[in-house]
Amino acid sequence: MPHETQLYEDIPTSRWPIVYSTDYNITFIGLEKLHPFDSGKWGKIINFLRDEKLITDDTIVTAKEATEDDLLVVHTRRYINKLKWSFVVATITEIPPLVLLPNFLVQRRVLKPLRTQTGGTIMAGKLAIERGWAINVGGGFHHCSSDKGGGFCAYADITLAIKVKLRKITEKNTISDYCSRL
Repeated sequence: MPHETQLYEDIPTSRWPIVYSTDYNITFIGLEKLHPFDSGKWGKIINFLRDEKLITDDTIVTAKEATEDDLLVVHTRRYINKLKWSFVVATITEIPPLVLLPNFLVQRRVLKPLRTQTGGTIMAGKLAIERGWAINVGGGFHHCSSDKGGGFCAYADITLAIKVKLRKITEKNTISDYCSRL
């Protein structure tokens, strides 16, 4: 039985296909400042759009965190297990001091935001097909593959969004084919 993601949900047409969550932003006792890019940039983008009265909380879609089962659609079990080592995450994110932190903190403060952005990419992919366009304010982790991360990319969100959609299409065609035989 294929994995059924909870990241695909029906979104009212009153909401624009702009996906974001406050969980995207990475902050942790200043360690985020050790990376060359702004790890709170996603919230700054949304705040700018709110301040300019271009969006409200009622017009955007809130991203959900990708689960381990979601991630296993594209990633190997071995790779997911490697992310339970702070050293590995420090290498991927290019933030060496992470190696000194217990992994439960790294999971909560670094990887959860990246998993939520990954969930946002899956939802944005669905919305783009349904509506002709969509924006995930986070995500785009193009330096990651099924068994390796790097360049601040721990999860292969783009590949995952494509694989989830292909599974949905295959599942729909299988059901249609089965029903036509009845």
